[in-house]
Amino acid sequence: MNTLSPNYNVEIDNVTKDEWSALLLQFDDATIYQTWSYGEIRWGRHNLSHLVLKRGDEVVGLAQVAIKKMPVINAGIAYIPWGPLWQQKATEKDTRILQNLIQAFKDEYIMRRGLLLRIAPCVIENDSFDVATIFSSEGFQRNPSFSPYRTLLLDLTPSLEELRKGMAQKWRNQLNRAEKNGLKVIEGTEDRLYQIFLTLQKEMLDRKEYLPGVDYDEFREIQKDLPEPLKMRIIVCEFQGKPVSTSIGSAIGNTGIYLLGATGTEGLNLKGSYLLQWRMIEWFKEKGCRWYDLGGINPEKNPGVYHFKAGLSGVDICHIGQFEVCKSSISSFLVKSGDLFQKSSKHILPSLKEKLKFLER
Repeated sequence: MNTLSPNYNVEIDNVTKDEWSALLLQFDDATIYQTWSYGEIRWGRHNLSHLVLKRGDEVVGLAQVAIKKMPVINAGIAYIPWGPLWQQKATEKDTRILQNLIQAFKDEYIMRRGLLLRIAPCVIENDSFDVATIFSSEGFQRNPSFSPYRTLLLDLTPSLEELRKGMAQKWRNQLNRAEKNGLKVIEGTEDRLYQIFLTLQKEMLDRKEYLPGVDYDEFREIQKDLPEPLKMRIIVCEFQGKPVSTSIGSAIGNTGIYLLGATGTEGLNLKGSYLLQWRMIEWFKEKGCRWYDLGGINPEKNPGVYHFKAGLSGVDICHIGQFEVCKSSISSFLVKSGDLFQKSSKHILPSLKEKLKFLER
């Protein structure tokens, strides 16, 4: 069954890992969450599907789809996090591409495979293109139990001097102080730098006594597997030869993303985290990024981190949420039951969280 517009065609599971990595670099809306390495390590190679949309011979859209289904009955979910990709570099946004991608998803994953299709687009709420309306017109409904990704988004088009002037006064004062503290910045993509992050992260976890929401070892394996052009950047602050703080970011499309960070006890008064954020801004501009996504925020549950990030004067935004559609009552029942179990398990038995991460970002 093919219901695509004329001149559009789709290829499914007919692309290699290297080809996929090269294609990602052609899209402004590409992120680490649509890399083959992220999908393979998080969900497993055999649980992935890769869809390529072409207009004529030109690739105009992509989506890495995570598949999870019950054996024998062949029912389950097709999940697209931070996708699909439909905003090609150096071109105007064309919603016809998105509409044809959605149709291709419905043809393959709903009609042919009988799965519940769930999509969490990398699209900002109140964007000039009403993507939510497109999903609604295609029969999708918002998942009301899903909390949309919320972050602070910093416009990187001004000069470095202008960006610095735009910071909150207290934040800029702390950056000035950090620059006078004799800190040395080293950076790269090597595993030895990630090990420094893990050491400082453990020190910070022991100090703050909180339950991490990220599998740090998993991101380490992702970093090892990513091809060099897609690797995360690891930036470390040293004081007198000893690492005291570190930050990790990713720049693939036109938005740089802050992913991970840690400050050791000795680094608390040295203000290295301010210097690292400034270096991250410099690096994203060097990579040609238009925006800086400062990472997830929760002002109510984590006000300290929120106020630190807010000092850079980014705009508080949310993604549009999660949309889903299903024609199979069995798949719908299985996925909804799994959602309820996952939600209740977070309150009853937090140690299960890592075992139930499939539907998380």
